[in-house]
Amino acid sequence: MAVKLNKRAYDFARARVREGRVVRDDRDAWSEHQPSTQEENAFIASHGFDEYGKWHLGIDDEKPEDTKGRYKFPYGDFKKVHRCAVLSAESRAGQFKHFDIENAAARLHEMIDGKKHRAVARTRQSVHA
Repeated sequence: MAVKLNKRAYDFARARVREGRVVRDDRDAWSEHQPSTQEENAFIASHGFDEYGKWHLGIDDEKPEDTKGRYKFPYGDFKKVHRCAVLSAESRAGQFKHFDIENAAARLHEMIDGKKHRAVARTRQSVHA
């Protein structure tokens, strides 16, 4: 799997955070807040895969463009960026050694929390380089 940072999605997420379109929820809330399969399908039917992709920090360039499987590491509910989703993406990206995605999620996390937090992702990337 060739998963890499979806730069367009990262820029879109940063803009949403700067605009205040954020839910500052608890770390474990993503399982309750993430869109259901039906909500995802309705969003795709209304907006297309191009817009759907903007809500995912990762992109698997080995998967076909017009499939949900192409997009990884969701960070919001198609309206707002969710802190819990960003934290989940940051953690899972680190586990799978997608350090570019982990770093992007860490930067979003910093923006949302309004303070500096540990730069573990950047340290890991330096160690693994």
